[in-house]
This record gives sequence, C-alpha cells and structure tokens, in this order.
Amino acid sequence: MTKGVVTRFAPSPTGFLHIGGARTALFNWLYARGRGGRMLLRIEDTDRKRSTKEAIDAILDGMRWLGLEWDDEPVYQHTRVSRHQEVVSELLEKGLAYRCYATPEELEEMRNEAHAEGRTAVYNGLWRDRDPADAPASVEPAVRFKGPKDGETVIDDQVMGTITVANKDLDDLIIQRSDGTPTYNLAVVVDDHDMGVTHAIRGADHLTNASRQAQIYEALGWEAPVFAHVPLIHGPDGAKLSKRHGALSVQAYRTMGYLPEALRNYLVRLGWSHGDDEIFSTDQMIEWFDLPQIGRSPARFDFDKLENLNAHYIRQGDDQALADCARALVGELSSGECPPNAENDEAWEKLVTAMPGLKERAKTVADILNSGRFVFVARPLDFDDKAKALLDADGRAVIQGLVDPLSAIDVWSVENIENAVRQYAERADLKLGKIAQPLRAALTGRTVSPGIFDVVFALGKDEAIARIVDQAG
Repeated sequence: MTKGVVTRFAPSPTGFLHIGGARTALFNWLYARGRGGRMLLRIEDTDRKRSTKEAIDAILDGMRWLGLEWDDEPVYQHTRVSRHQEVVSELLEKGLAYRCYATPEELEEMRNEAHAEGRTAVYNGLWRDRDPADAPASVEPAVRFKGPKDGETVIDDQVMGTITVANKDLDDLIIQRSDGTPTYNLAVVVDDHDMGVTHAIRGADHLTNASRQAQIYEALGWEAPVFAHVPLIHGPDGAKLSKRHGALSVQAYRTMGYLPEALRNYLVRLGWSHGDDEIFSTDQMIEWFDLPQIGRSPARFDFDKLENLNAHYIRQGDDQALADCARALVGELSSGECPPNAENDEAWEKLVTAMPGLKERAKTVADILNSGRFVFVARPLDFDDKAKALLDADGRAVIQGLVDPLSAIDVWSVENIENAVRQYAERADLKLGKIAQPLRAALTGRTVSPGIFDVVFALGKDEAIARIVDQAG
C-alpha cells in the first residue's frame, strides 16, 4: 500500500457542484481511499464577490449526498491570503519575482503588437530586469514570477503522459495583483504544499497551469505533487457538455430521482474503465481505481445509460431505504409535484409494502412516487378520463363481484388475493384482464399501475374493499 497519499478537491464556490466537479471529487476520493490516504477539501473562494455561502453549502451537501466524505475540516482559501503574500515576499527577496509597473496602455500595446504579428499575446518582460527606480509613481505594481527562459519544463502527467513546454514560450506570470491579492497559480501551489497534497487530480482545463505551477514549486525548493489531468465530459454528440446534455448540478440529479450509488457508479465509468465491467460496488471502485486507466479523450455523457444504471440500483435496493429516499425527495419537490397527504405515515408504510412491484418498473425514485401515488390519495378518488371509461355499468358490475371473495380472505397476502381473483374469474367466465382493468381504475384512479395484486395487497384489506364499494355502488 502506498503510504502518505493526500489528494484534494478544490472547487470554486461561484456555482453549484456540477457533474464534472462531482466526478473530479470522486476520482480524488477513490484514489485516496484505495491507498489508505486522505482526501482534503479546499474551497477556493478568493473571488469574494462571486463566492456565495449558498454555493458553498450546495457543494458540501452534494458531496455528502454522493457519499464523498472528506478528511479534516475544509480549508477556505481566502483565509490564507497572508500566507500567500508571505511566499510572494520570499520570491521577491530571492530575486525569483519582480514588481511590474507596466501601465494599462503599455499592456494594451503589447497585445496589439502580438495580434498584428499573429502571435499569442504575452508579456514582453518590460520590467523583468529594469531598475525599480524608473517606476512611475502613479502605478501600483503587480508582482510577476521570474521564470526561467532557457530549457524546458516537463510534466509527467499520470493521464496525459509527458508534457513538455519550452520555457521561452511561458511569459512571466503575475503572482500578485496590484491590489495585493494573490493569483490562482500562486495560491494553489502554496496551499497544495502546505496541505501536504501528493497528487493533484483535476480537470484537463488546468493542464496549461501545470507547467507554470511546476516552475513555482522548483523556485521555492518544494516537491511538486504528481499531476493527473482528467479529460472533460462532453455530450453524446461530442460537443461541449451543456444543460441539455446533463451539465446540471448534483442537486438536480437528486431532485430528478437518481440514487447516489447509481450516480457514483455512472461517474466512475465516465473516462475510467476496468475491463468490460459496468456495475461496481463501492469497495470494488476503491480497490480497482487507478489513474493510468483514465482515458485521454473526453468522456461522453449518456442520460440513457445513467437511467438504466439507476433502474438497476432501484431494483436491487432495499424497500425501506427506497421509501426513505422517496420521502426525502418530496422535500425537494414543488407542492404540485408532491403526492397528496405526503405527511401521512400510514401511506408511507403502504408505499414500502407496494415497493416490490413499484421498483421493478421504476427508473428513478420520482417514478416510484408517481406509480405509488395510489397509496397516498384519499377517498373519494379522482379519476382520469380513461379510468372513468372503464368504470361503466359493466365495469362496476365486474368489480362488485369481488367484494365478497376479497372479504372472505383470512390472511391478506398477494398469493391469497390472486387466488381469490382468479377463482372469481373462473366462476364468472371472465378473462383476468376484464377484471384487472376496472379494478385498477377503481383502486388507483388510473389505468396504469404496478401489478394489480400488489396494488390490492399494498392498500390493505379494508381500504381496497372500501374503494371497490365506492365505485361498484
């Protein structure tokens, strides 16, 4: 076992925890847990104007819901600004950074020249070796890192392979703004070092930062972490992931009725594989996950696959646990989406009873609530048009004949209910469907439900017979 592994998830709280961030957190969590290490959480909230408590709470809540518990207390980056400034001062003292007094007009001129020559706009080193005595009094300086101009910076990335950048192509990075606030690349290096991070597993959009950060590590004499840059997630059409593809917050998936274990399983397969396996227990993910198995191409998000995987976990789920998930989901739905009488404990007990039939057809927890609505509705029921059509004179006569057989059942069970209904069908010379259709309508107010015998059983003897009598007249 590799000892001392420390990973970190470092979201910026300017929005909720989206699906790409959740996968990054999962990969960090799995890598650390599989090696007896720790995963730390750092909230990169130095952008005080855009960082919100609501977003921070959503990130923490989303991670807990996914089961991705972190070690130690979260680190809030804005509380460490004085430490970042301390390191900037150290770099200045060592001659590894310098104050840049370039005016906005001079910087604009550099950009225009680069554009005219077809080059990428880079800082031209105007104040790199210039005497600070020449500094204009009216300009508050930024601080730039004095990176090497000869040779190459090489990153041995665990996912992307060896990345080599010529140092001459990297301009002198601003590490502290003119208002004294540190920049991202400086703060990340200092925080990762101070937190003991050994592996920086993050999105491929940070790959361009890795070379710059590696140079800062070297300048400070610190050991850089092992880098692993994970390709981004695209939609099924190969385009950048958008809301129509599934670029939603983790909370949105919870509200849609996905189970955390299903979403975890789906996310781990977005870019990582273990042979042809598709379904993993948490223990298997922890045991098998490794960085070199992550593909270099963007993963493609597929709602159908997620839905099918969720359906699998629902079918395998514990009935009471699924009912608990459904009850928790009610708290996140609008009043119009909630089942009636959702505060009724007896109805929830009936939902557990009905769960074996409900979960066989459900793809989401929301489907369970929708199909199980019949246990929540109170008499007299509301009927949709199709159900009303089934409860014509013939339909009412058919279900009237069920009152005595069902009343005679001593032990209320699915098996005894089915036997009583089938025996009635034989005596009345009716096909089972001719009984089941109006019976379903009378009991649920709809024409679609779980298996009819499961419905009768879940309602209980008294309630089921009372609903039949209501319609049989």
